[in-house]
Amino acid sequence: MSGVNILNYELAPSPATIFGCLLPAPWLGLVAGLLLAFGSASGLPDRFAPLTLAVTHSLVLGMLMPVMIGALFQLMPVVAGQTVAAARYISPFVATGSALIAAGLVSGFLSGYVYGFMLAAGCAFVLYGAVVCALLHTAWRISVVDATTRTLRWTGVAIAMVVGIGIALAANFAGWWSIDVLHWLNLHVAWGLVGLIATLVLGVGSTTVPMFWQSARPSARWQRVVPAALWIPLVLATPVFFWQWALLAGCVFMLIFASIALRAIWRARRRFDPAWQLWLVSAASWATAALLTGLYNAGDSAHSLLAVLPVWVVQAFPWWIGVLVLVGGAVLPVNAMMGKIIPFLVFLHLRRQTPAGRRVPAMQVILPPQRLLWQARLVLLALLLLLLLPLAPMALTTFAGLVFAASQGLLGALMLMTLFRYRRELHSVLMRPEANHIPHIPQKN
Repeated sequence: MSGVNILNYELAPSPATIFGCLLPAPWLGLVAGLLLAFGSASGLPDRFAPLTLAVTHSLVLGMLMPVMIGALFQLMPVVAGQTVAAARYISPFVATGSALIAAGLVSGFLSGYVYGFMLAAGCAFVLYGAVVCALLHTAWRISVVDATTRTLRWTGVAIAMVVGIGIALAANFAGWWSIDVLHWLNLHVAWGLVGLIATLVLGVGSTTVPMFWQSARPSARWQRVVPAALWIPLVLATPVFFWQWALLAGCVFMLIFASIALRAIWRARRRFDPAWQLWLVSAASWATAALLTGLYNAGDSAHSLLAVLPVWVVQAFPWWIGVLVLVGGAVLPVNAMMGKIIPFLVFLHLRRQTPAGRRVPAMQVILPPQRLLWQARLVLLALLLLLLLPLAPMALTTFAGLVFAASQGLLGALMLMTLFRYRRELHSVLMRPEANHIPHIPQKN
C-alpha cells in the first residue's frame, strides 16, 4: 500500500478564498433544478434537446466548476505543498463569472440568442484563462508522489482542453467560424466528463475518501496509473479515425477504476456516515456509465445485443449516461465532500485562531450528521427520478427538477448554517477579547 500523505494545514488559504468558490455552488445547482422543472420539456430525453443542453451547462458551469476550482485552490497547498498565489484575487469572481457564462449559454440554447454564445466565450476566455494560468504557474513546482499530486499537477491542462474546445464550439454557434461540430463536441464532452470530472473524483478521492471515511488506501499500482490511464485515450481520440477505439479503451479503464473504488468504499469503516452512501452510489454510477457507453459505441459487435432491446431503451442510453456521470458521478461526491470539507475547514480555522485551552466545537457539532442524512436521501431520490425520466418525460421532468433543486437548496442552507456557526464562534473568540480575558489574535490570511 502507498504511504500516507503529509498534509500541510498551515498553508491552507483563508476561509474567504475557498468559501467564495464553494458556498454559492449548491444555490446554482438549485437554479439548474428549477430550470429543468419549469423549462420546456419538448425533445426530452434527447441529449441535443435545448433544455438538456441548457441544464447540463448550468449544472456543470454554475455548480461543479466553482467547486472544482475551489478544491484545487485548497488542495494544492494542503496536499501538494504549493500555494496558488493568485487564488485570493481570482476566487471572488469564480462563482459569479461561472454563473454568467452558464447564463449566456442557457440563453443561446433556449432562445437562439447569438450574443449569449459570444458572452460565454469571452467570459470563459478571461475567467478560466486566469484560472488555468494560476494553476499551471503553481503546478510545475509540485512533486508527483501519488495519484492525487499527479492529478493536481496536470488538471490545469485538462481545464484548458475543456474550456478551449468549449470556446471554439461557442464561437462556431456565434458565427465566428465553422468547425466539425460533432467531432469537437464529442471531444468536449469526453474531456469534460472523463478528463476533468472523473480524474478529479478519482485523484482527489484517493486522499479524501480514506481520510474521512477510513477506506483502504489505494494500492501502489493505482497511485502510478491514475489518472494518466484516462488521459492517454483522450489524447489519442483527437484524430477522428482513432475516436471509437480510444473511447472504448477509456470505458474499460473507467470500469476498472470504478469497480476498484466501489469495492474499497463498500469496505470502508465509516459506513454509518451519511455521505458514505453517496460515494458508494457514485462509484456504481461511474461503472454503469462506462458499461453503457462502451455498449452504445461498440459498433457492429454490439448491434445484435442492442437490436433485442426496445427502441426507447436504446434512445435513452445517452440520457442515462449523462445523468449517471453528472449527477451520480459528480454531484453526489461534491455533495458528500461539501458536507465534510466545509465543517472541517471551519474546525481547522477555528482551531488555528482559538487560544490554547479554549474549546473548539467538533465537526459533528458544527454540522450534525442527521441533517446531512436528510440531504443525502433527497439527492439520491433526485437521481432515481432523473433516471426514470425517459419513461414519462412530460410527467416526471417537473417533479425530478424540483426534488433536485430542493436537495441542493437544503445543502446550501446547511452550508450557510455552518458559516454562521463559524462567524459566531469567531466573534466570541476574536471580536470580544475583553470578555474572554484573552489577547486579540488577528486572523491569518
